[in-house]
Amino acid sequence: MEIVLREAQSLLRKGEPFAIATVVDTKGSTPQKPGAKLLVRQDGSGVGTLGGGCVEGDIWFAARMLLKEGGGPLVRDYLLNEDIAASEGLVCGGTMYFLLDPVREAEPLLPPVSEIVGAYDGGPSVGLATLLKPSHGRGRVGDKLFVGVDGLAKGSLGDPQRDDETTSALRELMDYGRIKYLSTRDGSKVFLEGYTTPPTVIIAGGGHIGKALAPLVKMLGLRLVVIDDREEFANAERFPEADRVIVADYATGVQQLDIRPNTAVVVATRGHREDDQALETAARTNAGYVGLVGSKRKTILIYEELLKHGISQERLRAIHAPIGLNIGALTPEEIALSIMAEIVAFREGRSGGPMTLDGRLFRKVTSKVPVPA
Repeated sequence: MEIVLREAQSLLRKGEPFAIATVVDTKGSTPQKPGAKLLVRQDGSGVGTLGGGCVEGDIWFAARMLLKEGGGPLVRDYLLNEDIAASEGLVCGGTMYFLLDPVREAEPLLPPVSEIVGAYDGGPSVGLATLLKPSHGRGRVGDKLFVGVDGLAKGSLGDPQRDDETTSALRELMDYGRIKYLSTRDGSKVFLEGYTTPPTVIIAGGGHIGKALAPLVKMLGLRLVVIDDREEFANAERFPEADRVIVADYATGVQQLDIRPNTAVVVATRGHREDDQALETAARTNAGYVGLVGSKRKTILIYEELLKHGISQERLRAIHAPIGLNIGALTPEEIALSIMAEIVAFREGRSGGPMTLDGRLFRKVTSKVPVPA
């Protein structure tokens, strides 16, 4: 999304028209999920992706025609039936819903887009709501409500109560950069987008686990900060993937950073004393995910110390310790994999359990195929 919105800002400043196609909802198995965007310029060139293939080609053409013919925003669905899926080399089938949003005037949209880009660059979190389906004749498709850097809502979705409900839901998403397809109490459909600084993983400890974890963090497109109080373990040569490397004691290092709810702090230092210091400092931040590498016995001992230092029981319950998903990890690389899997599951609000077909679905499949004689 970021590359699309940066290009939108550039075109708005130049006064050049464009259209943005956004996946706002999906059903079944689809090549892209809600939030994916494609920007189509007036000359037909594009930025971003909706998954490629005929889906993207058809939506690209519809967006270009919308620009050319002067139409307004619209919502369009696209059925990926078995024939289309097979022709595209996809083993999937479902329905994708797109918002096609033409932009011809810079004045209404330039401030919100500039604040969204500012959020990516470290500014305050912001949120954007777009009306997809009005109800009771109030509002139009494409109406927008924006929660800006001042925290105030601007614009309208056509109804004060709808605006209030949407603003409340939007504020819950902003600090995590999440999206949501909302059905309001009055029956309207609204697409919510939260924008914030890209998620960051802070590794407190430059040892074997930190070294194994760093490339996974960058492979997943997250920002990476490494802290260690030893220069030989905290340097650009050891961690070329890091956006920032800090040589400092763990409390000082963590306190230097802009930590937000979408920040993950992984405590993997060389010893109990350093773990205690790093975990206590991390627990006092608003990091959404805080995890500690170590045994259950070590966790209990450190928790007892943190309680004595005033860390609440509620905050301790939110800490992931021992860290990671239970995959039987033994080596630093396996432990790093279990940690990143848990961070992704936490970010997406998932349990991290297996996705194997349950008994009901398995029986449904096997009942259709006769057993060979």
